[in-house]
Amino acid sequence: MMYIPNTFKISDQEALNFIQANAFGQLISRHNGRTVSSHLPFLIDKNKKLLSCHLAKINPQWQDLEQQEVLISFLGPHDYISPSWYQAGGVPTWNYQAVHVYGQVKIIQNTEQLQQMVNQLSHIYESGFKQPWQPDYNPAMLKAIVGVEIAITEIQGKYKLSQNKSLQDQQNIAKQLKLKNSALAKSMTSQPG
Repeated sequence: MMYIPNTFKISDQEALNFIQANAFGQLISRHNGRTVSSHLPFLIDKNKKLLSCHLAKINPQWQDLEQQEVLISFLGPHDYISPSWYQAGGVPTWNYQAVHVYGQVKIIQNTEQLQQMVNQLSHIYESGFKQPWQPDYNPAMLKAIVGVEIAITEIQGKYKLSQNKSLQDQQNIAKQLKLKNSALAKSMTSQPG
């Protein structure tokens, strides 16, 4: 469970939009009595009810995922915030954007579904290239992966962007972050005041 003070809470819709923009996350589950994590790109379905990804079959995490409740953690821009950037005193902190998704897993081993998943993922990330790669691989390679479909049961989103500070402090922080070319500067200046 993510600790989210009301000041930093975002709506489920904002969280879903965040996931689309920051789709590389951690699939966290239990395997053989231990917490395990795999770092993966995720797809979100058009109805925003399902997340999907795929794992290599040699990754043992998939073996007991079926029907397990999992946590997927997505992290966006983040950075150190110096108290020297405040008008009045303060303490060092870290600003960040993060979303957690809980859900129930279904394992996909159907070749057509796996191919559709891989092709969709490729299309998303190839679409920005001048000459996007077109899916052209031996379908037998799909036997080396399993698909993971997660039915979303809960979404928790947090944008800790100094909303608990004065407007002047927020502007100073954004300015300092911009000076150090931090990706977080854009996030801070695009938030409602």
